[in-house]
Amino acid sequence: MAEPKILYDEPADTLYIAFCPGERATGLSLSEHILLRVDKRNRRAIGITLLDFSILTDQSEIGPRSFPLSGLDDLTPESRELAMELLHSPPVSDFLTVSAYSPAGTEVIPIAVLNTDKLVARAA
Repeated sequence: MAEPKILYDEPADTLYIAFCPGERATGLSLSEHILLRVDKRNRRAIGITLLDFSILTDQSEIGPRSFPLSGLDDLTPESRELAMELLHSPPVSDFLTVSAYSPAGTEVIPIAVLNTDKLVARAA
């Protein structure tokens, strides 16, 4: 696979990471800020769209911000399984780190952190 192509639209504050530029894809909304574009038939990531990019990269006093992947709840079981598979595999995992937050003993909320170091290294 070729190096991802990274495009930033400053007026829209949107970053697009294209793994397979020009290929048709289905968008899976993972959160209000993160859209994973996938080829469902071949089970592969085509790209990631990051809306309100400056919010995703804003650092808190204690470190990078995490974002709940609340959109996973709205996906079909098949799409959710595909999204989780791709989130834990390169090239998506090169840019997003997925983990879980458990506010109560049995509740598990998937969260993601944007790997800004990877973006800077690839953009340089």
